[in-house]
Amino acid sequence: AVVSTQSTGAIKLVVNDELRRHFAVSSGKQKISVWHEVLAGAGAGSCQIVITTPMELLKIQMQLASQIPGNKTTALQLAKNLYADKGIKGLYKGTVVTALRDVSFSCVYFPLVGIGCQYFASEGDDKFTSFIKTLAVASFAGASASGLVTPFDVVKTRIQTVTPGVNTVTYNGIPDTFAKVIKNEGFGALYKGCVPRMSVIAPLMAIAQSVYFIGVAEMLFGVQQKKY
Repeated sequence: AVVSTQSTGAIKLVVNDELRRHFAVSSGKQKISVWHEVLAGAGAGSCQIVITTPMELLKIQMQLASQIPGNKTTALQLAKNLYADKGIKGLYKGTVVTALRDVSFSCVYFPLVGIGCQYFASEGDDKFTSFIKTLAVASFAGASASGLVTPFDVVKTRIQTVTPGVNTVTYNGIPDTFAKVIKNEGFGALYKGCVPRMSVIAPLMAIAQSVYFIGVAEMLFGVQQKKY
């Protein structure tokens, strides 16, 4: 889960930054509008699902397999089995709801980070101060965004449960899954795991955002950093 979050987080950060740069150049302004912040976030979230969907599908299947005594199936074996059984589509089961979750997350997260960092920034800030402020803002943004999109994450997990256990409900699409979860378990079930998810995503995104934001790579390679 940590590898998935960090790898997709890196993709989001780079794509978001490039889209922000594009909007800034196109508008002729150094600071982009909130609307462009949202669009850049949406673009960043859209790009990551190519990696996110199969990785999380395999993660769920590994968790299910681990519940079977003596089962030693590896992720590679699961991937091969899914591909042999259902083709490439099998590895991308739940793509739409994954996109809803990831795009929504980025549409909330990146504008919050952009606005928050601008609000708390001061001209006299050194690199360490900028790092701490960005860490705090990104942590809040990561927790807020992950909490808000938890219902999509719950629905995604139910849909991607390819091998149902005993007495498990069968789900057929996103609307059906939402309806059955609410009917059988109550509205609160859509927020199962919300706090643990927030507690994991917040620090991971905060660290990634802070390191990226202060320009560690630029400092190492001697490239001038630009902010949009």
